[in-house]
Parts: sequence; C-alpha cells; structure tokens
Amino acid sequence: MSYLVLARKYRPRNFTEMVGQDHVVQALTNALTTQRLHHAYLFTGTRGVGKTTVSRILAKSLNCQGADGTGGITATPCGVCQACSDIDSGRFVDYTELDAASNRGVDEVQALLEQAVYKPVQGRFKVFMIDEVHMLTNTAFNAMLKTLEEPPEYLKFVLATTDPQKVPVTVLSRCLQFNLRPMAPETIREHLVKVLAVEQVCAEVQALRLLARAARGSMRDALSLTDQAIAFGSGQLQEATVRQMLGSVDRSYVFRLIEALAMGDGKTVVETSETLRLNGLSAASTLEEMSTVLQRMAVVQTLTQAAGSSASTVGDDDSDPEAHDTARLAALMPQDETQLLYSICLHGRADLGLAPDEYAALTMVLLRLLAFKPQGQRACAEKKSLIKPTAPPQVLRPSQATPPIAVVASHMVATPPAVQPWEDVPEAFIAALTPVSVLTPSSLPPPGQLLIVRESVRSGGHGAQADSTMDSEFLDDLKLKEAVAPIEQAQAATKVVAIPVHVQTESRSDVTAQQGASVLVPTEEGDFWHATVQELIKVDAINAMVRELALQSQLVARDTDQWILRVERESLNQSGSRDRLTGALKNAGFGVKLVVEIGRVTDCPARRNTAASAEKQLAAEKIIFDDPFVQTMMRDFGAKIVPGSIKPL
Repeated sequence: MSYLVLARKYRPRNFTEMVGQDHVVQALTNALTTQRLHHAYLFTGTRGVGKTTVSRILAKSLNCQGADGTGGITATPCGVCQACSDIDSGRFVDYTELDAASNRGVDEVQALLEQAVYKPVQGRFKVFMIDEVHMLTNTAFNAMLKTLEEPPEYLKFVLATTDPQKVPVTVLSRCLQFNLRPMAPETIREHLVKVLAVEQVCAEVQALRLLARAARGSMRDALSLTDQAIAFGSGQLQEATVRQMLGSVDRSYVFRLIEALAMGDGKTVVETSETLRLNGLSAASTLEEMSTVLQRMAVVQTLTQAAGSSASTVGDDDSDPEAHDTARLAALMPQDETQLLYSICLHGRADLGLAPDEYAALTMVLLRLLAFKPQGQRACAEKKSLIKPTAPPQVLRPSQATPPIAVVASHMVATPPAVQPWEDVPEAFIAALTPVSVLTPSSLPPPGQLLIVRESVRSGGHGAQADSTMDSEFLDDLKLKEAVAPIEQAQAATKVVAIPVHVQTESRSDVTAQQGASVLVPTEEGDFWHATVQELIKVDAINAMVRELALQSQLVARDTDQWILRVERESLNQSGSRDRLTGALKNAGFGVKLVVEIGRVTDCPARRNTAASAEKQLAAEKIIFDDPFVQTMMRDFGAKIVPGSIKPL
C-alpha cells in the first residue's frame, strides 16, 4: 500500500476538524443551519490555510444524504453517504474543480459554464469550484459574469485565490468573501502534537516549535515539513535534527549576540559571527531569529513597565524553555536599544545580498548598534546643535558679571545726595526694578546688527533724556551716583522706546536667487537625467503624474542601486508615482531604487525644455527682425510685428 502524506491523510473532512479558521466555520455553519445560502463564495488567504478544504466540506454539506439516505442540507455532513464519500475521493459528478492556473482561457470557462444548464445528476446542488481564480484572463472573467450573478437555483460557485487584489471588482461584488487567516505558530504546534500522537511518533517540544515557526502560518507546510523531519530523524523529531534540517540558528547564539550587544562587547559579537561562519549557519536565519527574540523582548519590557513588576515575573512561561532567557535579556537592554536593534536586524536582511560576503555583512549589521546607540545619538545631537538651552530670565544684580550683549533694562531716577555702594541699596528697591529681559536665541538680532535703545528719565519738575547703547557705559549708569528716589517714582519714571534699526539688504545674488528660482544651472547629472526622461516620454513609458514627477525633478546623485531625486513640491512626491517611475526605469534597463527629497531644484528636464524652447523662439524672432524686407517695412511704412505671432519651426 502506498504511503499517504500527512497533509492529505489529516485533511479536515468536516467543520469541527477545521483548525484556526473559527470565523469562517461559524459563518458557514450558521448559514447552513438557517439555510440562508449565497450562490457564490470567495475564499482568500495564503497557501495551505484550508481554502480547497472548506470548499469540499461546503459541497458535502449541501449534498449530504445522511447515513440513512434521508438527510438534507446540514452543517455536519455524515461522511459515509454516497455523496460525501465521492466528494472526498474526488469522483462526485456534480462537484467540479477547475484549476485556473492551467485553465485560464475563455474556452475553458465556457466549457465549464455549458454544464450549468443541466441539473444535478446525483446530488442536490451542482458546485463549481475554481481554484486560483485570479489567474483567469479578463475575457474569461467577462464570460462568467452573467452566470455568476444569476445562476440557476441548483448551482453554487466557490472561488479560491491567494491574491484577491487581482480579481476584478465586478466578480468580488457578486461573491460572499471570506478571508482565511494565517495560523499562529502555537495553533500549528498544538495540531502537530495531535497528529504525531495518532502516528505514534516521538517529538520534542522545541522541535515542534521550530516546525511551527518554519511553516509561516500554513498548516499544509507544517505537515509537509513534519513528514520530512520524520524521514530525516528516522522516525523521531529531535530539536538538533530538525534544526539541522531547517538550517535554523541555535537560539544560544542569538542570546549570546544580544547579550554582547547589550553590554557593548564588540569582541564577543565578532567571535560569535565567526563561529556562525565556521559552522555554516545562515546569516539571514540569524537575523530572523534575532528579530523574533527582540520582538518578544519588547513585549516583555512593555508588559513589565505596565504591570510594574520584574521582567522575570512577566516573561516566565513554563511551556517555553526560552522564556527565562528572553526575560533576562529584556531586563538587561533598554527599550530604545531593543527597538533600534530590531529595526537594524529587519533592514539588515536586505543588505546581506549586496555584500560580497554575507557573514561580513552580518558582522557589520551587528556592529551597527554599537556605533549608533541611542545615548550616542543624543550626544551627537547636542554637539551639532547651534542653539544652546538658555536659563530662565533673572534679575540682574550689579555685583554680577557683565550682562549679555542683548539686554534691555529699565532704570531709575536720581537726586543729588551722595553716592552709596550697591551693598547698601535696599532689597525692596532691587525687587521693584523692572526685571531684566534676557533675549532668547530665537529673538537675538542677526549677526552684525545692534539693537539701540533710547531711555527717557524724568524726575520731579526736571526732565532729562540720555541715549545709551549696550556697552560698558551701561554699568556706569547703573551706579547710584545720586541718592535713590522713592520706589514709586522709580516705577513710574521708566519708559523704554525702541529705535528702528536699519537692516542691510541681502546681496544681489541672494535676491536674484529668490526672485528667479527657475534659473537653470546645468549639471552633468542633469544631462544624463534629461536624456533618460526624454527617452521614456518618447516611448510613452510614463504619463500623467509620473511624467510630471520626472520632468520636475533634479537628479542629485546616482549609484549602482539608488538614485536621489529632488523636487520642490510635496504633491509630486507620491508613492504611486514614485513606484511607477521606478518600474519604467527598470524596464528601460535601470534597476535602481528612487529616493525623492524636497528642496530647491536648479536643473530639471522641464527647465531644460523651457530653456530650449525660449532659445528657439529667440532665434526665430532674430531671423524675422534681421530680414531686410521686414526692416524696410517697419522703417518706411511703420509696420509692426504682432506679439506672439512668430513661432519657431
């Protein structure tokens, strides 16, 4: 007897055996129980999540005759009647499966629809199941629209696809759509435990965890990998053999790397990377395992912070032997470093293929965290900052050092008595002085400009005015050469008048740059970009907003795999336009990634075209004005050339 693989042997035969798709099972069960049946169903989802299985179970539910032959539409097909057994074996005449990947033309669809006019032969309903329906051509879709919208009462359509975006909206609107979700690793592991218990195969828990993660949400992939692991391990599933079969990196290496990065131990990082090289372990798998551990660490850190407990308490899980190590590393590494390292690992996987040696690229990705720690980023930000944080405004006391250059103060009125030192001035008088305002960096005048203040002082019936600048004379004025008047007079006698300061105008080149932002400054990259864009327009590879983005952008820099464009308007920097322009360049032989930034543009194809048109216009006008006959007509008869009437050929 031939061996039947686990994926087929343990395929669910009723809704109760379905795993991980409770939302679909509940909806279909209720519909069958109440007999509120739609005429067309669309099941979407990734590979191996049960789309075809649900279709077959639905066909059995519609055509089940019961064990005694008196059954009807039911959500629990018996599985023993003629209809159920024939559908399971694939020979039920009223259940037709069409593989749209190999039968995608209009002729195949028309041949299927020709059977729709005939009533069921054995069952209660005819069921047409079209798998990978997104592979059908547009004409094939159009051919089935009318029948799909209003089929006979005995006909049911079941469509399945892994890419619903490619299915026309006219088809989507005629179907009841169900999205089958990828299954969680724990759900897959629990199902594998049941299957292996029936098969009487010994398996380690960690080996099943590896298989569940490697399946990536697909139960069929998990069962296929289990078949392979049983053969590889001679009937046993052990962690070491499964890890060797999958090429997975031992988590001990991952924990060692993360701990070394948390402690800033670059030597251990390099040595561990070299060990991975010697053992032939995958660099991509290393970064993938690190991303998984870091994600769990971030969850533990968040739960710890929310619960106010220790990381070990939150992260402990008796069913997961790695939970303790994960919780320990979560307590060892700050949250911001965890997020940074997670991002570096995710983006580092794309860099592995660019480097000549993937292990050298792995080492660089790991050492990147040591070079860009969050503390270092903050220190660099403080170094590069041009504006220092300022202290809050304070009252200036004469015993302090010379005040800042930009200070505006209000001062007092004096009468003839003798001079008294500052130490003898009452505290109440100093408190009554108008507080000194220290200008913040944002309010400082531009370099080279000085704010001049005119201060008016009045005392009794005598008025006096004095102009002072912010220099050393300011301190001399502050000395009390005369007796101090009452505090009320000092408060009422102060009045500051600001004199407008003449600001020097910008240079003519700056004014010209501002007024003539459209001035063309040819560059070498501009020559190349202009020729490339003109060629794309010539072959009609770009149009509408994509063409506008190409014409209005300036090629700032280009590398073998990345070009940097600059545009002046944010509205041009749309992801859709950028992706279509990237595709057009790829079709033209430039397989590069486009990065668009916002800034001043001095050389773009649009300005070059405008400049070329203006040059042609001037040349055409020169030809007309230099023509002897035209000059004679203008001189002798007062003829004039109508503006705009001259067009270059």
